[in-house]
Amino acid sequence: MNYLHEHRDKVRDYECDLQGIVNNANYQHYVEHARHEFLLSRNISFAYLHEQGIDCVVSGIEMRFKVPLKSRDEYVVRTNVKKEGIRYIFLQDIYRLSDEKLCLKAKVEAVCIVNGKLGDSNLLMEAIMNA
Repeated sequence: MNYLHEHRDKVRDYECDLQGIVNNANYQHYVEHARHEFLLSRNISFAYLHEQGIDCVVSGIEMRFKVPLKSRDEYVVRTNVKKEGIRYIFLQDIYRLSDEKLCLKAKVEAVCIVNGKLGDSNLLMEAIMNA
């Protein structure tokens, strides 16, 4: 897959459970942070969108866990996005950097609430698709 963005990070000790692996809930934080960084790389932020009356919200998430990350593992979240109707579909994969093992496949569906109503955002569309 050709990815539009990569965000590198490292697992922190407190993100791991008693088994010594990253707790499943933290992967959602990883992909969310990567989506924010993706938008920032395109010169737009969720805060700016909100100021314009546009709130991009997650409407569904699907995560498939492959190989666990452990404390201090470095990883990369690779992001792609496509548009389906009014939905933005973020396809995000997490790879452990030491061996490029696929750790997680995520499909995140998001929609925009524009001035309080479900709608489309040309501002977001241009930032994602044309930068």
